[in-house]
Amino acid sequence: MSQLHSASDPGPQLPWWRVGMVWLVVGGPLAVIVAATVTAVVAVRGADPVLSQDPAASFADKPAVQARNHAASPPAQR
Repeated sequence: MSQLHSASDPGPQLPWWRVGMVWLVVGGPLAVIVAATVTAVVAVRGADPVLSQDPAASFADKPAVQARNHAASPPAQR
């Protein structure tokens, strides 16, 4: 009868952090939270400055606008 009792005895229990399935279940959401936090920090620290609507401030955009218009224009005929 003691053999039957020992067969149903699960033996010593492992702590929860030593069970591989726990890390599989917890690891996915934890990785998503870490990635979202890193993305938020990068987005806040590297935010572009707000452009003003002042017409005089558009002077800095002139080279870009000129290059865009030059690239979109048809080639000159010879």
